[in-house]
Amino acid sequence: MPEQTRNHTQPQDGDALAAIDLGSNSFHMVLAQRTLGQLRVVDRLRETVRLADGLDDNGGLSAEAQQRALECLARFGQRLRGVPRLSVRALATNTVRQLRDPRAFLGPAEAALGHPIEVVSGREEARLIYLGVAHAQPPKPGHLRLVIDIGGGSTEFIIGRGFEPIERESVQAGCIASTRRFFPGGKLSKKEWQAALTEITAELQHFAGRYRALGWQEALGSSGTHKSIGEICAAMKLTKGAITAEALPRVREALLRAGRIDDIELPGLSAERRPIIAGGILVLEAAFQALGLEKLLVSKAAMREGILYDMLGRGGADDPRDASVQALMARYGIDERQAARVEATAARMFAQVAQAWHLDDDDARMLGWAARLHELGLAIAHSGYHTHGAYVLEHSDIAGFSRQEQQVLAALVRTHRRRVPKRAFDTLPDRLLLPTRRKAALLRLAVLLHRSHDDDPIPTLALEAEDDRLRLRLNREWLRSRPLLRADLLGEPEDMAGLGIRFDPGLDC
Repeated sequence: MPEQTRNHTQPQDGDALAAIDLGSNSFHMVLAQRTLGQLRVVDRLRETVRLADGLDDNGGLSAEAQQRALECLARFGQRLRGVPRLSVRALATNTVRQLRDPRAFLGPAEAALGHPIEVVSGREEARLIYLGVAHAQPPKPGHLRLVIDIGGGSTEFIIGRGFEPIERESVQAGCIASTRRFFPGGKLSKKEWQAALTEITAELQHFAGRYRALGWQEALGSSGTHKSIGEICAAMKLTKGAITAEALPRVREALLRAGRIDDIELPGLSAERRPIIAGGILVLEAAFQALGLEKLLVSKAAMREGILYDMLGRGGADDPRDASVQALMARYGIDERQAARVEATAARMFAQVAQAWHLDDDDARMLGWAARLHELGLAIAHSGYHTHGAYVLEHSDIAGFSRQEQQVLAALVRTHRRRVPKRAFDTLPDRLLLPTRRKAALLRLAVLLHRSHDDDPIPTLALEAEDDRLRLRLNREWLRSRPLLRADLLGEPEDMAGLGIRFDPGLDC
């Protein structure tokens, strides 16, 4: 894609960066400055929002929980004044993933924060958690490391080596969700605890064997739940802050003696953590049993630090999304030469219309990835391959991509040929609709111009854009020798109308 467009997203020395983690229990914001390629944290903000407390069984969110979230985000937004849009990345996790209509929350949430908010899958959340922990506590060379993060709504399990995760899993069992699920009336008893422990341990069995076979040299717990349990262990003089297989049952027994959640009095436990600590200890005990853990150290880092370090690579040579796209191309046997032809032509056209259509570097990258992946569905079937490819891209776990980014990719692949479905862009937030429709027009033309899959260069390719109008000019002699292409171009104005674009193919009809 073009080297220079309107914006540059890769951070430079001196740039301010901000990472916002919209967790199911707490919202966190970390502000840092890039100095000599490294990050220096300059401020941290944390607020307990308990978003998961407002989630009902039908995917609705209570007005009270939404109001707490919006007020917190408005305060975060005040702190972000003066920080450029491209230097801020806000990610929402499990509770927003579970919403029946995420956009109904994300619209006002983005307005309150003043910045876009992306939703990440459980496995992408796991990747970012591992990245944050690995940078905060560098691993020993060659050693495998297990990282567990117990959030409010889900728990992530990662095994990695160095700075790269090898295995990633996300389970719907967090401190808030498990407390509500297993102790809805606030009553604590050994019988209820054992039944809940058995159920969660069973949920972990689908990957526990694979994890134990791979093994690890050290285990780390990330998030406030682990910090809180570690502080309890230290206050009870069971450990010096680590969590062990011997200490955890003693903490559990002390917890159960309270009889009710409201009556819990554990040394080192804050009043803020009291209402949700039972679910956290329950999930951790299940993890110890399923994985055969003996000791878990507590990490100071979490996903928010991972977001910051991920931002250093995004948009540059180390963008994790490039590796993911390459892996998809290999997995689905995509014709790399054809993908390169389409990508080069798409880039050529992008450079001509980027300014008029207000497209930036992020748009250029997304168009390039869509060009590389547009034939992915051919591995499934030729008939309707654009539909198959879009489904795979929207529903796969693709490292480095948020859900919205995957939805954009899917929409581009879905609309790169044939008629544009009326609901092709329904999953996208309003802020992404116009640039995605415009990128879709460029991808359609690039694919159409290379329908023959040959290497013949396109001698003249001029594209002009203004508002919703797009005009193409090609070499007449070159086009005259390609009657199939000419026929395709004659039909394109009607098809491209589905994108809200008036297309002039520049032909004498």
